[in-house]
Amino acid sequence: MIRKFLFGAPLWSFAVPITACLVLGAVWGRPLDWMLLLLVATALIAAVLVAVHHAEVIALRVGEPFGTLVLALAITIIEVSLIISLMLSGGSSTHALARDTVYATVMIVCNGTIGLCLLMGALRHRVLTFRVEGTTPALSVLATLTVLTLVLPSFTSTTSGPTLSPVQLGFVGLVSLTLYGVFVFVQTVRHRSYFLPTDVASDEQDVAPPSAAEAWMSFALLFLCLVAVVGLAKALAPNIEAVVKATSTPKAVIGIAIALMVLLPETWAAVRSARRNRMQTSFNLALGSALATIGLTIPAVAATSLILGLQLDLGLPPKEMVLLMLTLVISAMTLAGGRSTVLQGAVHLVLFAVYIFLAIVP
Repeated sequence: MIRKFLFGAPLWSFAVPITACLVLGAVWGRPLDWMLLLLVATALIAAVLVAVHHAEVIALRVGEPFGTLVLALAITIIEVSLIISLMLSGGSSTHALARDTVYATVMIVCNGTIGLCLLMGALRHRVLTFRVEGTTPALSVLATLTVLTLVLPSFTSTTSGPTLSPVQLGFVGLVSLTLYGVFVFVQTVRHRSYFLPTDVASDEQDVAPPSAAEAWMSFALLFLCLVAVVGLAKALAPNIEAVVKATSTPKAVIGIAIALMVLLPETWAAVRSARRNRMQTSFNLALGSALATIGLTIPAVAATSLILGLQLDLGLPPKEMVLLMLTLVISAMTLAGGRSTVLQGAVHLVLFAVYIFLAIVP
């Protein structure tokens, strides 16, 4: 069965993850000239596309919503490792890195990814439908976690500035992890039907699920792809930092760049699902990645900062709070009706453009 899978699968699905990891090993710790920069960027894009392929193979084997959850958890775990490694090596300049990355993830997902999915899906299918009983609870958990971790720290009085005391930080980390665990239980066990697609296209109903050997092979190759994506993104980080310094743009742009590169596989998979008129799968991917980012990143970063005594700035500045609140309100309006058109996609993409513009030109 393994032999059948190895010879039945496209050669590039094996070659790209291995090649991307080899490129990562070759450039790790080295300054990148223009040729190496082009090589790293090409390997990064190829790894993203192949990661989506292997995630879809796993999704066909385990079914929804487990397939989307696998990709969200895998990317978030590696993203956590990237943030913590940068915090340990960056000193005081990375006190707000976790906050900026989490905030960027929420804004990219809720405005960029969802807006692009709505636009691409509606242009092809006019009116899109999805399950309100699945999207609304996910958004309520996201709003709660976002306010607790990114807004509340700016208003507490035990410590000054956008920080929490050790007790408060431990409590917020525990609450975030607990609420995310409850959401995963509801999504995969208690009310799994709420998160299933409303309709499956006829051309996908006849697709036979892959074997267990194929799924495990895809899982291993998916992990290699994600390691390559995050590692290559980290290799590109010094160049991004140099551009940020040369153009005098805010440091928050680094968090945006990290979030954009790490979210590429999920965004691509979500857009592909939207074009197939599977909006529930798109929302599972998008909202699931944002929830996993907060529900796993904040507890992990909080534990690291408490153990190692690192300062952690979590509270957002006023301008970012306004954009976050507007995003959550518009997202609630979009996901409350169970139907959407190209207009909702345009609104979210405009908000995304405003977010990017004000991050560069504050």
